[in-house]
Amino acid sequence: MLLRRVAVAVFVLAGMPVAVNAATAEVHSRATEADAQLRHADSIKSSDNGAFVALLDQIERQPARLNERQREMLAYLRGWEFAYRSDFAAAVAALTTLANGASDPTVRLRANVTLVNVFEIGRRFEPAYARMQQVIEALPNAEPEARQQAIGVASEMYISAGQFDLGIDYASQLLAQASDPHVICKGLMHRLRGFYHASRYADFLGSLQAGVDACTKAREPIYANLIRINAAQVYLALQRPGDALALLARHRDEARATRYAELTSNFDAVLAKSHLALGEFDAAQTLALAATRERIPGQITSGLVDAFDVLYQVAKQRGDSRGALNWFEQYAAADKGYLSDVSARALAFQQVRQQVQQRKAQIAALTQQNQVLKLKRTVDARNLLAVRLGIALLVVVLASLGLYAYRTRRSQLKFQKLARRDGLTEIHNRQYFIECAEAELRYCRKSLREASLVAIDLDHFKQINDSHGHAAGDFALKAAVTACQRHLRSVDIFGRLGGEEFGILLPDTIPERAADIAEAMRAQIAALQGSPGGPEFPVTASFGIASARAAGYDLTLLLAQADSALYEAKRHGRDRVIRHGLSQSGPPPGIPERRQG
Repeated sequence: MLLRRVAVAVFVLAGMPVAVNAATAEVHSRATEADAQLRHADSIKSSDNGAFVALLDQIERQPARLNERQREMLAYLRGWEFAYRSDFAAAVAALTTLANGASDPTVRLRANVTLVNVFEIGRRFEPAYARMQQVIEALPNAEPEARQQAIGVASEMYISAGQFDLGIDYASQLLAQASDPHVICKGLMHRLRGFYHASRYADFLGSLQAGVDACTKAREPIYANLIRINAAQVYLALQRPGDALALLARHRDEARATRYAELTSNFDAVLAKSHLALGEFDAAQTLALAATRERIPGQITSGLVDAFDVLYQVAKQRGDSRGALNWFEQYAAADKGYLSDVSARALAFQQVRQQVQQRKAQIAALTQQNQVLKLKRTVDARNLLAVRLGIALLVVVLASLGLYAYRTRRSQLKFQKLARRDGLTEIHNRQYFIECAEAELRYCRKSLREASLVAIDLDHFKQINDSHGHAAGDFALKAAVTACQRHLRSVDIFGRLGGEEFGILLPDTIPERAADIAEAMRAQIAALQGSPGGPEFPVTASFGIASARAAGYDLTLLLAQADSALYEAKRHGRDRVIRHGLSQSGPPPGIPERRQG
């Protein structure tokens, strides 16, 4: 009986390796199949999004066959899909979990890269550039595919921040190491976008066909049509609207088939501009309206600004004054929002760069302090002469630290000044103007002082940019600011509110006096002769005046009344000064009557 049990045991043990090997092979086969499915899903996520989603659903129905790395990759692709469908809250939640805690470093890097895109779309620019800095620091140790994705996003982000040369350089780095058709397509698209925004039109047109061909070969219709949009914008800038129209009209159905809202909205907006340039008002209006309907709610793009501008121009050409005013107001609001986004991107980039410099400075200071402590311990063990030499060296090191700290502080103060000033005109930017104006109004209220607010807007500024170039527009802005400053006191608060719009708070100034000052500014601006060395063009401005006597000391209400008067001035022909309402008798709203002694 005992021999029989031993024989059975030997038989079972002998069979175990066969069973174990078979199970191991099955597990390996399932893992290999899952890897292949995940790689395929990753490769088609933007070129065939419907098939991509179906494949993710199929993989998720069999979670038991996935290992930890594959589950993390599946979670990343699902987070990417949330972002693609504009479900940004779900995308941020899913991707942040992976970026901060995934065991696979490649998944962590790619989640960080996609988070950068999501934050950028949601106009959360500072966290976007902060994440981008983490991505750049992780690039040397990244796998090739993840590194290429990160470099592509870096190129896009730096171009959006106005750092065109840096963005083009990253795109060139991507192309230098790319072999996959999808990566080559994206690299060429980013570089072409950089050429367009840097106004390097010859470089753009020289690379245009290669970019379109690469994206067509890679079956990337979104990127191919983004290139075509930029190409049409280049043709319009070069006064070739026929070429722009012909290019976009051939590919509109292809662009709409992507169902990517930002692409279709911008595509129709530029197509509308092309029809408008050719005098085809019905087609321009139809496409511009389509562009406004297709936009992502809450997102302001250059295409939305263009669409409102086209609708305004069409209504004006048809003599529809009420419609023109309605579309102009929407255009002005969208243009202001878009310019605010551009400024916010640039400021966020500078802030993050300054934070990185501060961290490096802190690390350098700590390193130097550690060196000082080591030196002190060495000095304590030496004789008197060595102590004296150590002290001398310590003084030198401390002096270096002091000089470094002084330079760092000076850099911080310089950056603080830049953050408060408008880079072009060197007057207060919008945020700092609001802070100073609110503080001054609180003081005026406490001391029962008069105050007036002047809103200024340069007339037909977009026409100056379109007809004479952005350099002429910049000259007009700076010249107008200089003309206004000649009539201001040191206590007056002058700021650029956005684009060609400015605001001035005049403490201790009654509305009648504010109107006189504004009239002098208006006349001074009207006397400007245009850009030196270029074609002359008229520069005029419209002024709206509001006063604490009528509106109280609430800056929001003062700005609203001044804007209302400003638009009244524009409706009455521009190049004029209009006060909001009539002067009131008695104390301003919110000010108690003085007691009679």
